[in-house]
Amino acid sequence: MRITSLWLPFLATLLFTLAGCSESGPSEESSATPETSPPDYPVTWRFALEEIEGSVQHAYAEALKERIEEHSDGKVELDIFPYGSLGTSEQLTELARNGSVNLAFASPGHLADEVPEAGVFTLHYLLSDNEEVNRQLLASPELRALFDEAYASQQLKLLAFVPEGWMAWTANKPLRSPEDFKGLRIRTMTSNIATLSYRAYGAEPSQVPYSQVYTDLQLNNIDAQSNPIFAIEEMDFYDVQSTLTLARPTQFISSVVSNQDWYNDLPGKQKQWLTEALEGVGEIAWKTQAELNQVRLQSMLEGGQLQVVRLSEEERAAFREKSQAVRQTYVDQTDPLGGQILDRIMAMVDELEAQQADSAPGDGG
Repeated sequence: MRITSLWLPFLATLLFTLAGCSESGPSEESSATPETSPPDYPVTWRFALEEIEGSVQHAYAEALKERIEEHSDGKVELDIFPYGSLGTSEQLTELARNGSVNLAFASPGHLADEVPEAGVFTLHYLLSDNEEVNRQLLASPELRALFDEAYASQQLKLLAFVPEGWMAWTANKPLRSPEDFKGLRIRTMTSNIATLSYRAYGAEPSQVPYSQVYTDLQLNNIDAQSNPIFAIEEMDFYDVQSTLTLARPTQFISSVVSNQDWYNDLPGKQKQWLTEALEGVGEIAWKTQAELNQVRLQSMLEGGQLQVVRLSEEERAAFREKSQAVRQTYVDQTDPLGGQILDRIMAMVDELEAQQADSAPGDGG
């Protein structure tokens, strides 16, 4: 990795420390730890977001900032850069990979171009309809561990998965069946699996940058798009689309990443503060996305111009059947790790659903 000017103060300090230790003999050198020669405080970490202020990611980042600064007594400060400050989603991932930012959101919709295994989260009808099952699944350390190798191959450290709610479809007509997607130019994220998921319905996917979607809908360059409800509202997509279809095909799941070497080289205390802060904001993220999506849906409905279509279980089943073939494509493209990840996620969903069923109260009979 290229050494940037950001590392020069660290290298100077390191050389000074080593020189001092060499005068004290081998025993003192071998006992030196990051805690015995801490960095100058405060230190600043930069956190790049894929979404604008007021989004789920922004709420998550603000909560993480509060907790890191609280755990460290102000020794670590977190600077937050909303979408548009530093570049596109792909560029933010590159900034994290080369260490130019310390933390970044990286959603599977584009990350799967670099980490194909992450594309599992763009497969349709993989997660449970039980929200508690999905909450436990996405917070599971076991789930994160499944992806460690894949992220590390791109010099990234996976720190957390952050769910942002069910993806919804907007168009100028209801999308009740795969037949309604025939020839539909729908905007998708850039990953191959995300594209194939809609091609399986007969659509013509178009990989348009997030910031360009509104204009392309307005100019009829594309016919439809898919995003969580809160994003549809905050980006005003409903202004140029007449119908919102709630099919719950998949959740929008982003991940928080850092540069692998930066994380490995963190002094022990800083790594502890980061771990504790991440554990504390997981539940906040889950509650925030649920509340924000509900409030934003109500806000769009109050305008009276948006038709909302909720698919029945029979209608969803038709999409589920069409989506199955894409799973094999995912496995073929990510062999062997992807197949192991897919199998384990399906098994974990089944296990958690069984636990929920066992713990559900009886009917009193």
